[in-house]
Parts: sequence; C-alpha cells; structure tokens
Amino acid sequence: MARILVAEDESALREFVSRALTHHGHEVSVAEDGAVALDMLAKDLAYDLLLTDIMMPVMDGIALALKVTKENPKLKILMMTGYAAERQRAHNLDSLIHDVIAKPFTLSEICEKVDEALNGDGQVNNAATTTDEGLVTKN
Repeated sequence: MARILVAEDESALREFVSRALTHHGHEVSVAEDGAVALDMLAKDLAYDLLLTDIMMPVMDGIALALKVTKENPKLKILMMTGYAAERQRAHNLDSLIHDVIAKPFTLSEICEKVDEALNGDGQVNNAATTTDEGLVTKN
C-alpha cells in the first residue's frame, strides 16, 4: 500500500481516481488544485506518489512538480492531461516525472501507471513523450 496525493480540479475525475486507487489498496488524499496539494505536501512529506493534472487553476501541475521536487526530490510524480500541448510542456520535466497519462483513461490504465511509477527505482523509466505512438511511421 502506498500513500498517494491526487491533485485534480475536476471533481468527478478526482473522485474516480481516488476510488480506483483506494480500491487498489492505496491510501489516497485529494487536492482540488496545485496550491492545495503543495500545502498538503509541505505539512506531510510521507507521500509515495503525487498524481497531478497538468491543467489546474491557481497552480498547475508543472509548477507544482517543479516546487515539490526542490523540497522532496525522491517523491515520484505521475502527471495526467487531456491536452496534447500540455504533454509537450511536461516533456521538459523528463528528469522529474515518471510519465504522463492521457485522459480519458480507464480504471485499469490509471492503476497500471501508478503501479509502474511506484515500482520504479526512483529513476524515470518512462519519460514523458510528445510522440503519439499511433502517428509514428516506421522507415
């Protein structure tokens, strides 16, 4: 069981992810934006994973990841987004984040990505990419 902080501004998705990960055996806390998540992380450094949306009001996931890794460089970070352009922004954080999962995702997909991030050795195994694998052509 891991302690996971989910930062997501959409209440329905925040609830879906929280329930999925709780059902998967994790202890989950939630924050409705990056500023709330940052405050929660400042008060409690015992989280194993930060799962954050990229696009949020007050403080987005990119700013959150940059601030969090200064104070807690060992915290594993997994990002989620529904916008291809935001994946490009996350690409610049390859050394800080585990991966970026595209919305919409299924319950099994989010649980699998979280497990991958948690079971990693602290190194970024699946660095964020801006390549859409479905559009890559082989020579």
